[in-house]
Amino acid sequence: MSKTIITIKDNSAIKVEGDFEVVDAHGNKYNLGGRSVVSLCRCGLSKNKPFCDGSHKGEFTHEAQAFALPIKPTI
Repeated sequence: MSKTIITIKDNSAIKVEGDFEVVDAHGNKYNLGGRSVVSLCRCGLSKNKPFCDGSHKGEFTHEAQAFALPIKPTI
């Protein structure tokens, strides 16, 4: 089993690669056609959501820079 890597790309989609599944809100699996790399839409413009179709080009900007999340509070 390969490690899953999620890359938040500048001005673009979220790249997911490795061993993963994509499921809908009901837990149904998307048929990925044997792919081990997909790009997920994060601009909301894709006609193929949740997958990226390139519609973001020139319409979406975000420079991705890693940061630390605050410690999750315990309840």
